[in-house]
Formats: sequence, structure tokens, C-alpha cells
Amino acid sequence: MSGEMGESFVVSSTTVGVGDAYAEGPVSRPRRSEPEGPRGVVLRGRRGWLMRRALAAADLLGLTFAFIVSLVFFAGTGPANDFSDLAELGIFAATLPIWCLVAKLHGLYDSDEERADHSTADDLTGVFHLITLGAFTMLVTIEMTGFADPSIARFFWFWVIAILFVTTFRSLARLVVRRSKAFIQNTVIIGAGEVGQTVARKIGLHPEYGLHVVGFVDAQPRERQRGLGSLTILGTPTDLESLIGEHHIERVIVAFSNERAEDTVELIRSMDELRVQVDIVPRLYEVLPTGVDLHTIEGLPLVSLPPGKLPRTSLMLKRVFDVVSASLGLIVLSPVLLGVAIAIKLDSRGPVFFRQVRMGSGAREFRIFKFRTMYTNAEDVKHELAHLSKHADGDDRMFKIPDDPRVTRVGRFVRRYSLDELPQLINVVRGEMSIVGPRPLILDEDRHVIDWRRRRLNLKPGITGLWQVLGRDGIPFDEMVKLDYLYVTNWSVFQDIKLILRTIPVLFRSHAC
Repeated sequence: MSGEMGESFVVSSTTVGVGDAYAEGPVSRPRRSEPEGPRGVVLRGRRGWLMRRALAAADLLGLTFAFIVSLVFFAGTGPANDFSDLAELGIFAATLPIWCLVAKLHGLYDSDEERADHSTADDLTGVFHLITLGAFTMLVTIEMTGFADPSIARFFWFWVIAILFVTTFRSLARLVVRRSKAFIQNTVIIGAGEVGQTVARKIGLHPEYGLHVVGFVDAQPRERQRGLGSLTILGTPTDLESLIGEHHIERVIVAFSNERAEDTVELIRSMDELRVQVDIVPRLYEVLPTGVDLHTIEGLPLVSLPPGKLPRTSLMLKRVFDVVSASLGLIVLSPVLLGVAIAIKLDSRGPVFFRQVRMGSGAREFRIFKFRTMYTNAEDVKHELAHLSKHADGDDRMFKIPDDPRVTRVGRFVRRYSLDELPQLINVVRGEMSIVGPRPLILDEDRHVIDWRRRRLNLKPGITGLWQVLGRDGIPFDEMVKLDYLYVTNWSVFQDIKLILRTIPVLFRSHAC
């Protein structure tokens, strides 16, 4: 292996059956006693137990407050009932366990333990169904029993407010739990090949997943990639059961290894009684979108990939969403746009907008609008600063300089809050871009996108997208192109809404950094 490879693994002294060829570095022994997370955090408890209770509490609070608001502010929107406000609140409180039961049946309490990247945006469909079903059932039950004289308007406002409150309280619950030590899961990866090491590196880039990789389990590990820190080979697959107890492992990720398929299947089955979450990296994972369907033929699982071409109705729906969102955005944000434009003009000489040719959908070129954040001679001195690019020692297809000296004073502020991207709403209205989509590449970058990767051009480039949510400029070029491919093959309006919601905390995190 070359490029990123070439460094030997540090192998634990407890390793059994791992050849000396992989132990050229200093020998280290992972600490035992208490499992430790990042920066010496001692892990206690299981995050599933804590998260389920936090989300249930969030649902109870959200529903209760929504009912109180609808009771106080919309009591006069319909016929009067014979019950006092306090009695109505008591009756509603008695139904809360049923709401939680229905939420459980919708899977709204278990996904955080099973899926490392689960967020409140992923709950939107389930929350919508829960509130809609609950409010409708309440209304129909009261009408049929004649128990009271319900107000349709008040039920409508309860429905709207409950969706808002439950979603908000769930976000706050996750924010609190993810700051807890109990949220962190000790994780071991079976397979120290290229795929297993890639999984470890990606986990390391996303502390919000709450996964602490303790090490690898592999009898024949490959040379190590960069960016893995001091991760060790803990042992071989035959040691896994004892390693789970020794290191308090709560999650096992099965990546590709040189073990026989039969042995790997037997190993996975042996973990059924060990109370660990098992994740499996599927074969051919490069072509699997996130929303694949699983069906069976006489018990044999088959994975169905979506068709390669998006229906016209879907593209039309996406366009309507883009036009409405971008138009409203330009109107609402017009004071911000004007203020940034004035600040740029007063700060340095040159135009307010920076326009650059990018590659659009269908391989059609267009000029992107951005606020100018650099001095006017930035392109002229670009070659002189090439050695400062964060990708200079690995991938010259992307050019990004941390603390770029070409950026103006106002430009640094504008970039910090991603305000330089706002003029792209003009491109969206003009039909050249979308709110959500693949990354808009410059022509020098686009010429490196070949073969199946050009399917990313089936949709218009976006102001935000998977690349924005998962790491922006920190993502290598090849992985960024794969993310765009996954976005295009897995597109839906709901997926766009989720990505927009997930972009907001990313902007706050980048500001905090």
C-alpha cells in the first residue's frame, strides 16, 4: 500500500495470534479496570436506557405544554365544555401513557441506541404520525361518545403546537444526553483492513456519534492509515468475547476481514447473548444508498436499489420547494444581505459579489453568486500559497487553506457564519442551483469526476448537502463525490428537509470552533 499507508499498527501485548510483522512499533497495553472515552471520560451505563427516558420525558412535556397553550389561548374558538380547564388537563394527563406507548410502537425511542447518527430530523415522520394519529383519535372519540363538545380549531392548533413542541423538546433532550458520559459507547471494530480503518477514521471525525473506538480485532491486519491515533490491535476474533467484558464494549462494528465468511457469521451469532449493538458494513457498500429496501425470496434477503432516473413529478416538486424557499429567503434575509454588502464595500476595494464558473446539472456551466470574502488579487497569488493547502500532502484536487491570508477582515466574519453562501439563493431562483444538492464544483475539480460518479450531475448543485452536514472541506475529494452520488441515488423531499435541519447545528458548531 502507498500514499496514506505505510505505518505499522501498535499491537497490544495481550494480542493472541497476531504475527510479529505487525508489531514493529512500541508495544502498549490498553488500560483495563474502567472503560475510558475521549479525554479520560469514564463510561457509565448504557445510552439507550438514558436516551429512551429522556425522549419519553420530552414527549410528555411537549404534549402537556401544547395542550396547556391550546387550552389557554384557543379556549374561545368553539362551543364551551362542561369541564373546567383543570379537569380537562387532568383527563388529558391520563392519556399520556397511551401517547408514549404509540410512540414506542413508532420506534421513536430505540433508534438512538441502534443508529450512531440518528437525530431529531430523523424523527420528523414518526412525530408527525404520532401527533396526527393522537389528535384525530381524541377528536373522534369525543365526538362518538358525546363526552364533550370539541372545538375543531382548538384541536388543529394543538396538533400544530404539539409537533413544534415535541420536536423542540426532543432536540433539547438529545443535546443534554449527548453531553453525558453515559452516552459514549466503547466500540471495537472487527477487521483492521482498509474498510475497518476507514470506519475508525470517520468515527474519529464525528464525536457527536458518541462512539469511542477502543481498537481493532483482526488476526491479519493491514498496514495502518493516517489519522488513527494510537489505536491498537486488541486481539483476534477468538478473543472477542473476553475483550467485550474486559473493555466494557457496547458496540461491535464488523468490517471486512480475512476471516472465512462462515467464521464471521458464527462470530456474529455468538454475540447475541452479550448485550452489544452489532453493526455490519455490507459488501458493495459503495453503491448502497441509505434508503434501500430489504425483501426476501424464501428467506434469502435481497437488497433493492432504487431506479437510476428520478420521476418528473419528483423533480417538479423539488423545483417548487426550491423556488418558494429561495424567494422567501431573499425577502426575509434582505436586511442581512444589504448589511453584508455594505460592510464588504467599506472594508476593501472591489465588487460586492464574487462570481465563478461552476459545473451544474446536465454538465451545464453556470456562474455562482457569493459574497466576496477575499482581496481582488486572490486568484493571482493562489499558486504561491499552494503549499499551505490542507490537502497539499495528499490530494491536490481540492484547494483549502486554513486561516487563508487572502481573506479580508469582513470576509472572515462572513465565512465564519457562512453568510457568503446566501447570494446563491439568486442561483436557486434562476434555476441553476437547488437549496439542497451535490457540491457545486469548479471546473478544475469537475474534470476529475468520471464514470459513475458523474451521476451527481443528475441533480442541481446545492447550497447545502451531505458534504456540508458531514464535514465540509474536511472530507477528501473521493469521499465527497461518493456522498454526492449517495444523495442523488437516495433523493426525496423529506431527505432534503432533514439535511436542511441538520445544517443548522453544523453552522453553530463551526461558529463555536
